[in-house]
Amino acid sequence: MEAVVTISLSDIAERAGVSVKTVSGALHGGSARMSDDTRQRIKEIAEELGYVTNLAARSMRQGWMPLIGVVADELITSPFATEIIRGLDGAARTSDMAVFAMTLSGRRDIASVVEEVRRFRPRAIAYAAMYHKVVSLPEEFTGTVGVMINCRDANDRVTSLVPDEVGAANEITSYLINAGRRSIAFINLPGLLAGELREAGFRQALTEVGLGGGGAYVLPAVRRATYSDRAHSLVLSHVTELMRGPTPPDAILCGNDRVAMEVYAALRRVGAQIPDDVAVASFDNQVDIASRLDPPLTTMALPHRAMGRMAADILLTSDAAPGVVRKLPFQLVERSSV
Repeated sequence: MEAVVTISLSDIAERAGVSVKTVSGALHGGSARMSDDTRQRIKEIAEELGYVTNLAARSMRQGWMPLIGVVADELITSPFATEIIRGLDGAARTSDMAVFAMTLSGRRDIASVVEEVRRFRPRAIAYAAMYHKVVSLPEEFTGTVGVMINCRDANDRVTSLVPDEVGAANEITSYLINAGRRSIAFINLPGLLAGELREAGFRQALTEVGLGGGGAYVLPAVRRATYSDRAHSLVLSHVTELMRGPTPPDAILCGNDRVAMEVYAALRRVGAQIPDDVAVASFDNQVDIASRLDPPLTTMALPHRAMGRMAADILLTSDAAPGVVRKLPFQLVERSSV
């Protein structure tokens, strides 16, 4: 019987002319820094030599499996969940890591879900939220959760990646102003952190050009104190009143693409044309809505995929100081509604 030759990291390191730590980093997602060319060369040598990872042995030796665990704060139900997970998974795969998620919802509290994730001995753990929010992470887990995605810790003890809501609102409002719009109403999302920050950016942009940000029209999209797409909508009544008033707006900024869809319908009911009479712009870039409206909707795309990619980089390289809040920019998607 032919003997089975076991290829070790040392064998690969000797062939590549690098350290064992560098080989481990290239193949297993360690902390060693290297160029993409070096990483690729190591992987090619490992494949040529027939190196096979022994996951059980590595788990015992290193204390972790090649996994990134995600505590998903209802994230899986969000239309944007795919973008965060795709960004996270794509970056993790370059280090031969896999991503798995466990959902936090209903009666399950943060502590129980984090403990459940830890049972799988992942290399690192992220906490991701369905929408931009502040989370009270139990103190005992601030050293366990390596990064928070689309949310931040209430006491800023964990590195957090959040969308730059103020910057995005300033940018889209300035875009409307530069397109010649001077009377802009904002139908916003009440009770949400994103809505609060977007209103600040909206007023900031108006003030910068002397259009009176303090007196701007900011109206709630729903009757409830906190926005939900299932709550009673006020969009039709707002648009009707605005357009029949003495100074109808020449642009309406919407808190999200679902609100924009309602604004389109309301404007048509009062006989207004988009964008000739009223420009419409929004946030989120929920493509199934934004690209299919007539005319297609100009909107600010959330940086969810970029947040996922950056989260993986932070988790696998420890390249962030605890408590740092990084604000990622949106991307303006120009279509035909302005």
